Amino acid sequence: MSKTTQRNPTREGVLAAARKIAAILSPTPLLPFEVQGKTAWAKAESLQPMGAFKIRGAWHRLSDLSEAEKANGVVAVSSGNHAQGVAWAARKLGIAATIVMPEDAPQVKLQRTRSYGAKVITYDRMSENREAIATSLAEELGATYVHAFGDPWVIEGQGTAGIEIADQMLALTDKPVSRIVACCGGGGLTAGLALACPDADIIPVEPEGWDDICRSLETGEIQNVGDNPPPTACDALQTFATQPINFAVLKERCHEWARVSEDEIRQAQDFAFSNLRLVTEPGGAAALAAVLTGKVEVDDATAVLITGGNMDIARWSELIRDIR
Repeated sequence: MSKTTQRNPTREGVLAAARKIAAILSPTPLLPFEVQGKTAWAKAESLQPMGAFKIRGAWHRLSDLSEAEKANGVVAVSSGNHAQGVAWAARKLGIAATIVMPEDAPQVKLQRTRSYGAKVITYDRMSENREAIATSLAEELGATYVHAFGDPWVIEGQGTAGIEIADQMLALTDKPVSRIVACCGGGGLTAGLALACPDADIIPVEPEGWDDICRSLETGEIQNVGDNPPPTACDALQTFATQPINFAVLKERCHEWARVSEDEIRQAQDFAFSNLRLVTEPGGAAALAAVLTGKVEVDDATAVLITGGNMDIARWSELIRDIR
């Protein structure tokens, strides 16, 4: 099984991951847009080869496996973006991948994960324990369990988006990045950004009702979303609780956070399409929603993560029709 808990993520690890990412992927663009009387900058991670930032952590994790670990394969749990990232990296590295995915995951995410060659096993999101399923599978197969957010390699890999942002912001504005607003599920991306950009404010944004990290930061202890969280279109952000490895970073570095409604997220998706020419999935637009509604203030060196764009065509058509 995996060596996930044997070390903590570090900035040096983020920098090492950034070098590896730069060797296989072009930086995603930093796009300007006007909001609150300022020019903010959208980091378009929806333009990654598999449509989301998750490719970063997956590549860093899988490319660091030993030859013996690669031979035994990997297991992951995901509603779809981490699944695709792991499946994409596994195919490129010649590693067998088994992905545990909720049966109500968007069809586009299920189909694309399978298209990369991964074996997909589905479960009921609200009644079955995905971690138990995945760890049992990993033990049975002798495989490495690649946690979606509570893994030091994954955290470091996600942080490489921050390294790119810092370089791009300086080149475009002649200013260091001051604030980074990020969509937040389990906290892998947010923790990675905090390590990557130690001088910037890191602001996590969650959907209302799926706000375990907001609650955790408010109380100083890890909180769960509870037994009956509300329905949300943000499948990518439906995490019941963060992990200690993530919270250890977040509680030291995150002093501001925000929650956004389903309607605010839909409006942000429309804004991204109309103004940035980006198709965003609901979970990928949460940070943008917080900025557009003024729940998070911006300055001229603020970056806003557009974290994913994996939308079913039918759902996207419904969104555009309903919102207009």
